[in-house]
Amino acid sequence: MPYQSHGSGLFERFQFKNIGENVVFEPGVLVFHPENIAIGDNVYIGHYSILKGYYKNEMTIGDGTWIGQQCFFHSAGGLAIGRDVGIGPGVKILTSSHAFDDADVPILHSPIEFAPVVIGDGSDIGVGAIILPGVTIGRGVQVGAGAVVTESVADYQVVAGVPAVVLRQRW
Repeated sequence: MPYQSHGSGLFERFQFKNIGENVVFEPGVLVFHPENIAIGDNVYIGHYSILKGYYKNEMTIGDGTWIGQQCFFHSAGGLAIGRDVGIGPGVKILTSSHAFDDADVPILHSPIEFAPVVIGDGSDIGVGAIILPGVTIGRGVQVGAGAVVTESVADYQVVAGVPAVVLRQRW
């Protein structure tokens, strides 16, 4: 019996819901469900990143956004990245997780819960940060390298740590 796959991750530009001008996909980028992904103008996507679209909900990436290499974006719950956002290498953004309410059911087999992630215009996500389901990151936020963001962050705050905490206001 052959193995089943959700696709090769290989894609053509015409498959996207929308794709702007001057979009750069470096070698090794994989895209799943491009029909549910919209990318603005002047977006850079670094080597070996994975844009894991989903059969429902959408991923949008705003104009002028820069995505470093080896990022992983999963948009099962919906993912909206604003304009002019900097995303460092190795960032992970997740929009779903398994419920683990019943101790008699292995977590892997528990129901999946979906929650959108929104990243505001002009924000910067540091190298290796992880953004968890349901988080909204405001405009102009700086997320420190390696941070795990478990709660929403207001505009122009600087957060870092595991879990991420507010260090200061930018303005």
